[in-house]
Amino acid sequence: MLFTLKKIVGGLLLPLPFLLILMATGILLLWFSRWQKTGKIILSCSWLFLTLLSLQPIADRLLAPVENRYATQREIHNVDYIVVLGGGYTWNDAWAPSSNMLNNSLPRLTEGIRLWRQHPQARLIFTGGAAPHNPVSSAEVTSRVAQSLGVPQEKIITLDHPRDTAQEAQEVANIVGARPFLLVTSASHLPRAIIWFEKQGLHPIPAPANQLAINSPLPAWERAIPASFWLGHSERAIYETLGRIWQRLTAQSDIPSTEPGHK
Repeated sequence: MLFTLKKIVGGLLLPLPFLLILMATGILLLWFSRWQKTGKIILSCSWLFLTLLSLQPIADRLLAPVENRYATQREIHNVDYIVVLGGGYTWNDAWAPSSNMLNNSLPRLTEGIRLWRQHPQARLIFTGGAAPHNPVSSAEVTSRVAQSLGVPQEKIITLDHPRDTAQEAQEVANIVGARPFLLVTSASHLPRAIIWFEKQGLHPIPAPANQLAINSPLPAWERAIPASFWLGHSERAIYETLGRIWQRLTAQSDIPSTEPGHK
């Protein structure tokens, strides 16, 4: 129940639903109350913030500081494990295997496989429990896609019980112990994930994937026209900010498994 509540509250605090709720509030005040000026202010401010968060220069300026904490992993490390954290997924047998990995999941997997090819002696650990009403777990879907891309099954360990990063860290600790390992997750999620794993006494080597903030040149119209694509970048930045606040609050009370929203 608490886990579901966190998902709902975390989702509603993200830019699009939060600003739409504010807009609806402004519209209701305009139509059904005498608070006309207040309604106009709320509606105008909500529209302005939604527009600004949908612009590339603002969205990527918010996201870049979160993503740039760790550089892409290029050094050679002698590791026995490469941990790839789970993310969005579904399962449809009729689809190409990789189509079942949604949003951040596929870039995490491809980076994990790239690193595994550099460290073929290592085993890949895939994490992630099953979503409601889905008989296949995130870890199992990742395993199936990895095998379709040439990774031998004997090189894969699946942990399909964790529901968030704190639980993933606990389960991984039971396998890797004190040995260093490569930790692969989205660049924006990695700073928070490192904290959870270090709290378990582990020694993760950061390996960011799925970088989104663009600092290379773009056509002027792509920077000037609001788009849902850039709004998604703002969402990641705000989501991770909320996640770090939640992490600090729960760390003080030593309550595990307390992340809002999706990873």
